[in-house]
Amino acid sequence: MSGTKSVMIVGVGGQGTLLASRILGNCVLGEGYDVKVSEVHGMSQRGGSVVTYLKYGDKVYSPIIGRGEADVILAFELLVAYRALPYLKTNGKLIVNDQQISPMPVITGAAAYPADLKKKLRSLADVTALDALTLAKTAGNARAVNVVLIGVLAKTSEIPREKWEEALKNTVPAKFLETNLRAFDLGYRA
Repeated sequence: MSGTKSVMIVGVGGQGTLLASRILGNCVLGEGYDVKVSEVHGMSQRGGSVVTYLKYGDKVYSPIIGRGEADVILAFELLVAYRALPYLKTNGKLIVNDQQISPMPVITGAAAYPADLKKKLRSLADVTALDALTLAKTAGNARAVNVVLIGVLAKTSEIPREKWEEALKNTVPAKFLETNLRAFDLGYRA
């Protein structure tokens, strides 16, 4: 690989975006790449948005990803995917869990959740949308949505599957490993 790759991970607080960034970071670090990560925690503890920027390559000077620079956006929910779309490169890839989580203005009735977001996203980008929540439940834990999405990302990468699984083993606590390996496999095969 020449140059750098930029991955933006976006979600809602509590969805495991930070664990996903650690798995990805450990995987590419294990492949010998220089890695830089920056985490932005909005109102994450109150269900607000969380964004992680991760860049890797031969030499990376900053993790920050500007508009139109992300090679991949890994989105844990449709609305956060839509909000992050301006950061995706013209030929970039959007991987999104098709779950809808209502933000506070929608919950309070001050706003409506946008209609047809999946359709809008597909009209604007190269999108892989899947029901990662159902796959995570099939793996044994609804909280494994993050690892299902990592599995989808792994399938599209140049890094061999066994290196991703090794990164999982080195990142996820042992008591959750089997469930997360199942979640990864379901995402990889999705």
